[in-house]
Formats: sequence, structure tokens, C-alpha cells
Amino acid sequence: MSVKIRLKRTGAKKQPSYRIVVADSRFPRDGRFIEELGYYNPRTEPSTVKVDEEKAKKWLANGAQPTDTVRALLKKSGVIE
Repeated sequence: MSVKIRLKRTGAKKQPSYRIVVADSRFPRDGRFIEELGYYNPRTEPSTVKVDEEKAKKWLANGAQPTDTVRALLKKSGVIE
């Protein structure tokens, strides 16, 4: 089982917001997930990123692979270097 940390899209049409979730890579983008780590709202100025650092570090230590976008968001919020 390959576990990924990725974005789950929420919000209305043309008004996206995202949740940062841990999910099996075989599940659909907005489908089932294991745990929610935080959220990302690109529509605010500046963009809002809220991440539970303890949970994120635990999942990274357990081998979960973040996607490129989530990796950038985790760097921005200071979870990874």
C-alpha cells in the first residue's frame, strides 16, 4: 500500500479550497482518505495554509510520500526543510 499526502478538493464550482489528507494512492482524488492533516485556501490574500505539524511529521516518518504541491505547502508552513 502506497500512502500519499495530497490535496482533496472542496468548495463550489470556480471557488476551490483544499484539505490536506493522507490517502492510499489507489483511491480517487476526492474519495476515501485515512486522516485529515489540515487545509489550504488559495483564494485568500495571502493564501491560507493550516497544517497539524505533529500529524504531518508522524506520517512523513512512517513513509508517506507528499505530492509536489503538498511538499511546497509543508515547506511554506515549516513542517519540512
